[in-house]
Amino acid sequence: MPAAQRGPWTPEDIRHGMLLYAVTDSAWLHGRTLASCVREALAGGATFVQLREKHMSTDELVEEAKTILPICREARVPFLIDDDVEAARLVGADGVHVGQSDTACAEARRILGPDAIVGVSAQTVEQAVAAERAGADYLGVGALIPTPTKPDAVDVTPEELSRICRAVEIPVVGIGGLHLSTIDILDGTGAAGAAVVSAIFAAEDIERDTRELADKLSRMALAR
Repeated sequence: MPAAQRGPWTPEDIRHGMLLYAVTDSAWLHGRTLASCVREALAGGATFVQLREKHMSTDELVEEAKTILPICREARVPFLIDDDVEAARLVGADGVHVGQSDTACAEARRILGPDAIVGVSAQTVEQAVAAERAGADYLGVGALIPTPTKPDAVDVTPEELSRICRAVEIPVVGIGGLHLSTIDILDGTGAAGAAVVSAIFAAEDIERDTRELADKLSRMALAR
């Protein structure tokens, strides 16, 4: 069955958006605003944006999202919020990224409706297949490399990533410890791209470093 269109985003748009998926982390801002950093990342070629700020309340996420959503709209790039379905609903985000709870994907779809993009984290083939059956539009798979941003994440080998990519039809984005010198791990696995945190938001020159990442990813054997 063909994948459903999610609002203004076709399945092809979502797959393309996986190329360089920018995931925020305000711990790296050093006096900058998240909105300004997102703008620089988009100027450098980021193709998808997720607001991921675990320390923020729903109200705080909504206020932060209000500053970022217009920037993503202007750039025609999907904007999702991590985990907080209510914040995504209140601000009118394009969707939400949820974890491995048995009901998380279906519940997000119920609340946000058929037009929302719903991404799901997965670490195994079984989790990936279950998420696709539950209606996920894409999978975030990792952590591929140990990372301080997700110290409790289960590591996923390149071989398991390849098995996951072969087991599902929806796009897969690799995450966890990915930066310019490590994204080669994705080459030839069947992944559609990289989700990046500190390699973008900790950069002194976000636009430049994002462009370098985007250029390298565009030359790799990824699932387009």
